[in-house]
Amino acid sequence: MADRGRPDPSSKGAADSGRGSHVHFLNAKLPRKRNIAQGLLRNEDGEILLCELTYKSEWDLPGGVVDPRESPAACVVREITEELGVALGIESLLAVNWLPPWRGWDDAVLFLFGVGVVPRSFTDDLTLLPREIKGVHWVAPEALVDHVAPYTARMVEQVLEGGRPAYPMYLENSEVPASLQ
Repeated sequence: MADRGRPDPSSKGAADSGRGSHVHFLNAKLPRKRNIAQGLLRNEDGEILLCELTYKSEWDLPGGVVDPRESPAACVVREITEELGVALGIESLLAVNWLPPWRGWDDAVLFLFGVGVVPRSFTDDLTLLPREIKGVHWVAPEALVDHVAPYTARMVEQVLEGGRPAYPMYLENSEVPASLQ
């Protein structure tokens, strides 16, 4: 089945014969980036939902690593459903943030999606995935720096500064690159 004019990758026509080994070679040799998708969820007081994680000391926005052949948007919806036990839709793409290597991880691209504003009581009925999430907390934007990795605090600050942009921001290490200023 074709997807928006793109051929079905499982069907091989005459034009594709011989390409398979070349594509396989390129897939094996070209660099691959880790992609991360996170959601920015706020309550009526403007506080941000953070997840207290079982596997690292910093709290983080809900979301996770994008699986192979999964879109970042599908990832954030899946991760929120799995980890918090609730289905949320995406309202907008807020930022695309290239992250340099950090604490042993290679560089990555983080997609930050706006996933809405909910009442403070939203957290009362969540079903947390215990192997990953210890708890959830509403945190004021100015207090993020006390709970999250520095790049997360800077990214959220960039996104919230000046209200909600009409278009997604492009960031590098959670800052607007000099080439775009």
